Amino acid sequence: MIYPVVLYGDPVLKKPAETVDFEQIDVKQLSEDMFETMYQASGVGLAAPQIGKSLRIFVIDSTPLDEDEGNEGIRRVFVNPEIVETEGDNWAFEEGCLSIPGIRAEVQRPPKITIEYQDENGKEHTETLKGMPARIVLHEYDHIEGVLFVDHVKGLKKRLMKGKLANISKGQVEANYRVKLPAKATRRA
Repeated sequence: MIYPVVLYGDPVLKKPAETVDFEQIDVKQLSEDMFETMYQASGVGLAAPQIGKSLRIFVIDSTPLDEDEGNEGIRRVFVNPEIVETEGDNWAFEEGCLSIPGIRAEVQRPPKITIEYQDENGKEHTETLKGMPARIVLHEYDHIEGVLFVDHVKGLKKRLMKGKLANISKGQVEANYRVKLPAKATRRA
């Protein structure tokens, strides 16, 4: 099932997500739906809050970006993740977000992380990631903490994007995938 992507301005994107209970949620089906939604929108990561579900789960597939760099990508489901360590000097990379179409900005993130998580079957893992997979995980992890990539942007750059963000929250945005407007927004044709 392909979900509409929740847009900037919806409160679900700004609050920390709830722990996933495997006995109450079909995690396998939800993760399959999240991958399907992410691929339909040409994304490389998607967190549950982005489909309107305040749950600590996200999916990533870094293959499209890693192939450009000559590395093997990873495709994973992260349930109830916790970042246990970050390493290295932050590096800048231009990020975008399916919930904030049309806006991109450089974000500083560490190059290496260690993360503990459960997979879609409930099996526990500890994994160290570096480079693009680490960046994607950090971006999606921010989502389940109620943080958006634009929250990392400061100063003049943040002020310059303020109008575009306001337009997105009002539904004045174009995307080539299904979106869900914030509750107060009315879409203009």
